[in-house]
Amino acid sequence: MAGKDCHVAECQANEVVDHSPIGFADENVYVSHNGIAPEELTHKAAERGCAATDKYGHSLVQFDPGAEARLRMKIDLYIVPTVSLLYLFCFIDRANIGNAKLAGFEKDLHLKGYDYNRVLSVFYISYIIFEIPSNMACKWIGPGWFIPSISLGFGICSICTAFVHNIHSASGVRFLLGLFEAGMMPGIAYYLSRWYRRSELAFRLSLYIVMAPLAGAFGGLLASGILKLSHFGGLHTWRMIFAIEGIITCGLSVISFFTLTDRPATARWLTQDEQDLAIARVKSERVGTTEVLDKLDVPKILHGIFSPVTLCTAFIFLLDNITVQGLAFFAPTIVGTIYPHNNVVSQQLHTVPPYVVGAFFTVLFPFLSWRFDRRNLFFILSAPLMMAGYTMFLASTNPHVRYGAVFLIASGAFSFGALCNAQVAANVVSDTARSAAIGTNVMVGNFGGLISTWSFLPFDAPNYHIGNGLNLATSTTIFLGSIALLGWMLWDNRRKEERDVDRELEGLGVKQVQDLDWRHPAFRWKP
Repeated sequence: MAGKDCHVAECQANEVVDHSPIGFADENVYVSHNGIAPEELTHKAAERGCAATDKYGHSLVQFDPGAEARLRMKIDLYIVPTVSLLYLFCFIDRANIGNAKLAGFEKDLHLKGYDYNRVLSVFYISYIIFEIPSNMACKWIGPGWFIPSISLGFGICSICTAFVHNIHSASGVRFLLGLFEAGMMPGIAYYLSRWYRRSELAFRLSLYIVMAPLAGAFGGLLASGILKLSHFGGLHTWRMIFAIEGIITCGLSVISFFTLTDRPATARWLTQDEQDLAIARVKSERVGTTEVLDKLDVPKILHGIFSPVTLCTAFIFLLDNITVQGLAFFAPTIVGTIYPHNNVVSQQLHTVPPYVVGAFFTVLFPFLSWRFDRRNLFFILSAPLMMAGYTMFLASTNPHVRYGAVFLIASGAFSFGALCNAQVAANVVSDTARSAAIGTNVMVGNFGGLISTWSFLPFDAPNYHIGNGLNLATSTTIFLGSIALLGWMLWDNRRKEERDVDRELEGLGVKQVQDLDWRHPAFRWKP
């Protein structure tokens, strides 16, 4: 790593830094020719109260790509598997009600008319209400404790669902499930933003969000396997699904209490040099920032919530979630209408292949996003896949055509979870604003989930013209809205080039500069 002594008072814009390598082979870093030892430079770039950028947003430090790659791989191996498994069962515990429906959930609970949709909706009421508060709590408590705790909570809720006997008890448990699950998607996204650079984040988010389509695939396989059991204790049919999957979730959450690390500074599996490098490289992308983990601050929270990019991206995520959650809850039902004469296990298994293909694209698009450091472009590329799929649903009643449409829809829909959260995280500065932006994105996005619970209604079966038409409209709006958002970001960046950074920052203290967040005159939108 290279740079100057990074105390704010000493980081003058007119200082010239020589970033040529001078051969510290053991440290594997680049260092400026100013007489400061490499380990001291590393520590200074990472320590509290130091800035890693000048007031124009230019990084004062450079990093050896090899050292970064080794650190990144280590973080990948220690962090991503645990959060991915937790999110897999988070989504399974949420969506297994769709598998239970095929196995007699409605009949046994005497649900009539729109009762099933009402049970689904209750989940989203608590899920939406607690989205931002959960992410604030995640920052305050620390992800290393918060994420395992809520995972244990929704695992217990899943087990409790196995013992419900009417719509009232089912709704109560689903409300609590939504409360605990509210913190998972934004909490993990915020957690990973503590470890990864802007360009790296979308791909890492995809490595856990891919668990959503895989949950559809694995959940279908697991449900079909469970249903082959004669009983589990005193439980039968769909009740076994909730109990067994909830027990697995509880086991994973207990293990995660010991495996998740709050932040680089407390990671015992990183050396001191690796901790400093992990902190400094994240800080080097945050203009005006002197500490990676700041205290909760109302101006920064508001900047995170009301950033134009946060609000526009959250609306796009809302539209996408109508499709994603609709698939999760109704894919077994839709497949049942395509293959009405197959038995329940066969119908469950037919839900698996589209999710596997969807999982591939969930990782592919964010991987390309990492390589090109672009996110909005892949919004634009994903939407036409959904548009084509729903057009096929509306245009044909052929089972094979409609089953092929499910593949296209899954291919386009699932990558938005990673891309949208990465987009809002990349377009704010402080840790507090990032937590608020991600929470807002997921909160607004899950209004789409609430809408999805009413998108496929019983009277519209078996062709579901209303549900498919709604989703065609939302995917078309995503396409047009993403193009408009990209154009605005590029236009506003050009406009910002004309601003006088020195004049606008004149007379401002360090906290005042930090509270500007994305309003900092040197900040540029990152599409």
